[in-house]
Amino acid sequence: MKVLLVGAGGVGEAIAVMAKPRPWVEKIVLADFNLKRCEEVQRKLGDTARFPIEYIDAGNQEMIEGLARRHRVDLVMNAVDPVFNEKVFDAAYNVGVHYMDMAMTLSRPHLDQPFQKTNVKLGDYQFERSAQWEKKGLLALVGLGVEPGVADVFARYAQDHLFDEIDEIGIRDGANLVIRGYEFAPNFSIWTTIEECLNPPVIWEKNRGWFTTEQFSEPETFDFPEGIGRIEVVNVEHEEVLLIPRWVKTKRVTFKYGLGDQFIGVLKTLKMLGLDNKEKIEVGGVQVAPRDVVAACLPNPAYLGDKMTGKTCAGTWVKGSKDGKPKEVYLFQVADNAECMKNWGCQAVVAQVAFSPLLAMDLVEHGQWKGSGVLGPEAFDPLPFMDKMTEYGFPYGIHDMKPG
Repeated sequence: MKVLLVGAGGVGEAIAVMAKPRPWVEKIVLADFNLKRCEEVQRKLGDTARFPIEYIDAGNQEMIEGLARRHRVDLVMNAVDPVFNEKVFDAAYNVGVHYMDMAMTLSRPHLDQPFQKTNVKLGDYQFERSAQWEKKGLLALVGLGVEPGVADVFARYAQDHLFDEIDEIGIRDGANLVIRGYEFAPNFSIWTTIEECLNPPVIWEKNRGWFTTEQFSEPETFDFPEGIGRIEVVNVEHEEVLLIPRWVKTKRVTFKYGLGDQFIGVLKTLKMLGLDNKEKIEVGGVQVAPRDVVAACLPNPAYLGDKMTGKTCAGTWVKGSKDGKPKEVYLFQVADNAECMKNWGCQAVVAQVAFSPLLAMDLVEHGQWKGSGVLGPEAFDPLPFMDKMTEYGFPYGIHDMKPG
């Protein structure tokens, strides 16, 4: 497989590092707006032939198409902030190659009732074009990271192998990561974090469809495995809620994230000051997006691994019944930062996100996952993916929980 990797940030680097020992990976083109970053990742890999570097502007669709054609790639892997998703997605379609991302095209809240009704939902732009992709025989595999991604694979596995009937699927994400030397340092893209945390969270119910609620609503305490412990989680906008109901039969889908009081307070302050705005404003004769300024002021998550300790957990809480009896399980993947740094030289959050698209590329390359159109992880047999998770260094676990 030959891949154009659009974005050489923390997750892009981790994808390339994990791809290096895979013999089926013929070439991964490291493309980024920051060419020095590409050079840094290439030096770490020590293989200029398999990992060539290119300058790219992810907002320039013609440039993306040109690189994909010049390198004759089989797949475009989108590893940039989702504000660029439409351009990267459309470029892959025009070139006639497969596409993969870890976060879908952005939503736009309802103008009059943002906390009750949806407007443009996550991924709408992509799903509206599914028939076109299918007609071309091309696959756009969207939302394939860890959350969304692995959590969605777990949801399909629960339907196929663990339950007769599912009442609710709740994605629950928590961590006990600590970053030394910083009062505030997000371990993932602050641009993406602001987007998903300050937009109205989406919930799906069988009799109601998709609807929205208040930010940080419905707090609950969830007990995460492997020593992470009890953490308060709250509603956040996330792709799983838009993906799972399309392929998995359930009555309700939610996503809740353990943000913590400090993080929520910072996000609320950014919102209050207008610093969450992704549209450019004029400052001293220069056009700049306030959210980009916030990102520039914070440490790059790709360089925090040696200052980070702890674990991060992504998982899927499923409630329903089996053989006429109530049943609850939590399917999860826990990544330990020390192990991720030892194995790949990448911090836990970006490593956990990165292994899954690479694993999915493996399944596509070897014909274990086949399809065309715009599809989520739930559209495929979960067993080939889960069978390879340990081989890729990210084994899963299943906890039986006391119903209710």
